[in-house]
Amino acid sequence: MAPTERSLSRRTLLTTAAAVSGAALIGASGTTAHAAETRGAAWPTGFPLPNGFQPEGIAIGTRPFAYFGSLANGDVYRASLATGRGSVVVRGLGAGHPTVGLKTDRHERLFLAGGDSGEIRTADARTGETEQVYATGGTFVNDVILTPGAAWFTDSFKPQLYKVVLGRHGAPQGVETVPLSGDWVQGDDFTANGVERTPDGSALLVINAFANGGSLMRVDPRTGAARTVDLGSARLPNGDGLLLLGRTLYAVQQAQNAVDVFRLDAAGTRGTAVARITDPRFRIPTTVAAWGDRLYLPNARFDVEQPTPDTEYDVVAVNKV
Repeated sequence: MAPTERSLSRRTLLTTAAAVSGAALIGASGTTAHAAETRGAAWPTGFPLPNGFQPEGIAIGTRPFAYFGSLANGDVYRASLATGRGSVVVRGLGAGHPTVGLKTDRHERLFLAGGDSGEIRTADARTGETEQVYATGGTFVNDVILTPGAAWFTDSFKPQLYKVVLGRHGAPQGVETVPLSGDWVQGDDFTANGVERTPDGSALLVINAFANGGSLMRVDPRTGAARTVDLGSARLPNGDGLLLLGRTLYAVQQAQNAVDVFRLDAAGTRGTAVARITDPRFRIPTTVAAWGDRLYLPNARFDVEQPTPDTEYDVVAVNKV
């Protein structure tokens, strides 16, 4: 799977730099906090994933189950947050068809970013059926966020987003390409990564690992025009997955083994760094999802240059800020 190995090795090289210094159009996000509190010590604060799985993305829906995508073969694994036990619920399309970022809707439909396959896929987590496969012509379809009426995907090597238009009951209707402009600066290497929405739902937030040493961009979904979010002196050179809970934005800085936390204004035009979450169990976490009072992160272990079927992977739970 040479193209994926190349892309991920470049991604690892990208993540060696500095640390952090120091409604209308879109509406509610598909990833939300939940009122129910995690049952304390009764629920594990970490659990294993299958050896050799090579996780990258995580999604948690309306029930306490987490979904993980495999870079190795595109499988989707579902684990109970209450027990840590799980199984593969969607079989991938094999080597060369990874699953990177993923999200699930209230119908348990999964939206899967296909990495360097250039694919966007949807699958039914209840039946295991792959429903749709869209060839975007992109180079590395990385992450996804769900909004009312659309699923938005980033491309790490092209200055564009992909919009999957959603019809009745969230059924995908096709893919549109939205070029990025304005403040967007495309690097020669891995550039766009995680995607979220602004607190007021009027725009998208996209990591740009290249511009200004690592930035957060606010993107108008109607035009693709990007504006740099004012984060003060903070930078996101290793920025990966994003999670918005209210006005609190969690940004995973993977190679730094940290999650940086920002308080945003409603429009998502500026933010203030309020905390950094670290944990000795972090082994290059990439993405983050929430349930109750906890954040869950898969350890991608990008420091392992040649993963094998015996390479161990796991998930770490930490408290929210």
